[in-house]
Amino acid sequence: MGNLGRVAIIANPAAQNGAAAAVAERFEGMLCGRVDDDACRMVFTDFAGHAADLAASEGARCDTVVAVGGDGLVHEVVNGLMRLDPGQRPALAVVPMGSGNDYALTLGMSHDIGKALEQILACNVRRFDVGCVNGEYFAETLSFGLDAAIAIDTVERRKKSGRRGTILYMESGIDQLLHHLVPQTYKATLEGVPGVGSLDIEGESYIFAVQVGRTYGGHFDVCPKADPTDGLFDVCITRGRLNAAQALGVFMLARFGLHTRFRMFRFFKAASLAVDFEEAPAAQADGEKLEGARFEVRTVPAALDVLVGDVKA
Repeated sequence: MGNLGRVAIIANPAAQNGAAAAVAERFEGMLCGRVDDDACRMVFTDFAGHAADLAASEGARCDTVVAVGGDGLVHEVVNGLMRLDPGQRPALAVVPMGSGNDYALTLGMSHDIGKALEQILACNVRRFDVGCVNGEYFAETLSFGLDAAIAIDTVERRKKSGRRGTILYMESGIDQLLHHLVPQTYKATLEGVPGVGSLDIEGESYIFAVQVGRTYGGHFDVCPKADPTDGLFDVCITRGRLNAAQALGVFMLARFGLHTRFRMFRFFKAASLAVDFEEAPAAQADGEKLEGARFEVRTVPAALDVLVGDVKA
């Protein structure tokens, strides 16, 4: 077993309709029973964006930051850690307590906190890439258009209903496909494309996803070949027009990564890209809403040391 060193636990007490606070306290007790009590500290977030501030301040004086929450909390924590100089950044661990938990899936982390604790204590460290869009960092996913609209709508539905999970994303997706199936016109330049270098593309797309990890929206396997350690994004873009029935069929197949066989999807790997949309699209990074019509996106290779569990890729 490795050494976690000084540990800061950052938890979102509102996650899972308030259940995360009790889980975080339980996790803290379990962890403190296995490490020096003086080396373990827990802080709760109080407002949107607070986790980024906490990650920057706590991260500057600890060796490991544990995020107890969902993808939104991870997004903030990563942005806070990226404020620190590379040599000063602590390792990142995640205990999944959110709705989608896509980054936790990328890390191979268990939803059982006892098993997650053992995974963290094993100190299996890998160096993961981080994405950056218009100055904001993202850990797992960035998307524009229909899939972003679904992700944003899912967040709103969760706030209103208190429900969570993949089924909520699917409900939102079906609603968007049936009532808001409008493609986005774009022009993009991809740089660092293996074997090509620079590539200019344009067209209309329903889905424009830029992935560090494989999944988004609660484990929709949009880029099955994505590798968060290769220094490259995996980009998935649709082409051509679809009717609602066709789009619904593809949406359901994408849950399990079976959409890749269809010619309407284009896949690229790239180190960076700049994309301009004719009109400002729905846009999201790790489920957090973005604004604008032009997006400059780059990878930050090997940006973070992360503690992983059972990683298949």
